[in-house]
Amino acid sequence: MSENTETVFVVEDDEAVRDSLELLLKSSNKEVRTFPTANAFLENYSDDMAGCIVLDIRMPGMDGMELQRRLNEKNSILPIIFVTGHGDVPMAVDAMKQGAVDFIQKPYREEDLLKKIEQALEQDREQRETLGQKQEIMRRINMLTPRETEIMDRMIAGQANKVIAIELDISQRTVEIHRSRVMHKMGTHSLAHLVRMVMSVKDRIDAS
Repeated sequence: MSENTETVFVVEDDEAVRDSLELLLKSSNKEVRTFPTANAFLENYSDDMAGCIVLDIRMPGMDGMELQRRLNEKNSILPIIFVTGHGDVPMAVDAMKQGAVDFIQKPYREEDLLKKIEQALEQDREQRETLGQKQEIMRRINMLTPRETEIMDRMIAGQANKVIAIELDISQRTVEIHRSRVMHKMGTHSLAHLVRMVMSVKDRIDAS
C-alpha cells in the first residue's frame, strides 16, 4: 500500500477497541492502519498520507490534542475525528476549533462512526484535489485585494489577529473581516489547508 492510498488511520491505546475498529473498517472495505500511541503515528507520518485519522483524546504519554497540535505545526490536512468519553466533550469542542472535523462519543453506534469517516474522507479528497490544481489556486490568490494578500501572508506566518491588528494599525475586527474574506475567496475553512495551497504555488508567486 502506497502512502497516498486513501486510508483510515486509527490512533487508540486500548488494544480491544483498536482491533474492533480495524475489523469494522475492513468489513466496510476501508484501508486501515492502527497505532497504539500518538508517538507511533507521528513517527510514521508523511505529507503524502491520504485519508483521515480516528483519534482517541485520552491516551498515556502524548494525548490526542497534543498530536493534533503537532500535526497542525506540520500543516497536515488529514481530517481528524476525535473519539471521546462523556467528560471529554469540552476538550473535543476545543479540538474542533483547532481544525478537527468531528467528534464522536463513547459508546457510539458503528453506523454513526462510519458516516463521519465517509464525510472526512470526502473532505480529504476535495482538499487534495484543490492542492493539485495550482492554476486554480493562483486564480484565487489573484482575486485577493492587496490588503487581503497582506493579511493572508501574516496568517500563514502564524500571526494572531491581535498581532496583525497592532502591526498594521487597524482594529482586530477589521482583521477578522479580512481573514474571513481570505478564507472564502481561497475556498477553505482550514488554516492548514490554506498554508498547503499557498506553499504549493510558492514558486509561481515568487516568479510573479
